[in-house]
Amino acid sequence: MRVLLTGHQGYLGTVMAPVLAAAGHEVVGLDAGLFADCVLGPAPADPPGHRVDLRDVTADHVAGVDAVIHLAALSNDPLGSLAPDLTYDINHHASVRLARLARDAGVRRFLYASTCSVYGAAGGDGLVTEDAPLRPVTPYAESKVRVEDDLHALADGDFSPVYLRNATAFGHSPRLRADIVLNNLVGHALLSGEVLVLSDGTPWRPLVHAADIARAFAAALVAPREAVHDTAFNIGSETNNVTVGEIAEQVAEAVSGAKVVITGESGADPRSYRVDFSRFRAALPGFDCEWSVKRGALELADAYRQFGLTREGFERRFTRLAVLRAASDAGAVDNTLRWRR
Repeated sequence: MRVLLTGHQGYLGTVMAPVLAAAGHEVVGLDAGLFADCVLGPAPADPPGHRVDLRDVTADHVAGVDAVIHLAALSNDPLGSLAPDLTYDINHHASVRLARLARDAGVRRFLYASTCSVYGAAGGDGLVTEDAPLRPVTPYAESKVRVEDDLHALADGDFSPVYLRNATAFGHSPRLRADIVLNNLVGHALLSGEVLVLSDGTPWRPLVHAADIARAFAAALVAPREAVHDTAFNIGSETNNVTVGEIAEQVAEAVSGAKVVITGESGADPRSYRVDFSRFRAALPGFDCEWSVKRGALELADAYRQFGLTREGFERRFTRLAVLRAASDAGAVDNTLRWRR
């Protein structure tokens, strides 16, 4: 297929593009480039693509495309809370507009990167399935729920949206993010000798490696229509349902000499949930996640050492909020987060 991959210069897109190409697809990227320079190690070989803000996409960008994989977004809760209006403008309205343009251009499959954060404060001891009530507690998660609802309204006999609710990502990518939980804890352990947990360590988190997310999207791209059409899927593995405290212990094992420090200073976190991932395995027999939290922690520690992660990079270059603030302070982007001409 000819696949338009939005967010191809992001943390997940940089991992996904070569997976899609290796499967024989022609990949065309689309990215504003806000985080294109967040590279740790050798520069990645990007597919050809469009440098354009998601809000400025036109019909020309989706012309001749067989499928869209839509990753681009303001991509975590702190960013969403910093600018809720921009979060809804980019993550919600621009995403739905892209889907309408794709449908009108004859695109048949639209894979949407949603999140398990839509379950929010799920509570209880059971595993959360895709049919559970959605209780988003942040603008980021709320925007994902709204897009799923609007894509459902667009689904028809020719246009198949699929909602892949990723667990919290982890693992090395040539374009690093240090502001997601496992990546952050490993970096802090290496740089300070402490695995620093600001919550009380009790909330449950479902985790999934970036490479497993890429494999899941590649599988959903070519799955029979009846198996995935207008359906939500949790993406991850039950074995990677872990508490934040357990994540910290895995990191301490991966980084020799590091000690776990749980401060509890951020108070109780209402986002706590364990997730059931069986629907995707049932729909696509043979798929399963390959990466454990421990293996991912070891991979990250090795990559951080090999490519020389520094404290400055950890705190500024590979943290989304810090990157955007620096670009804004330098006058490189305006107050809508668009590049200045």
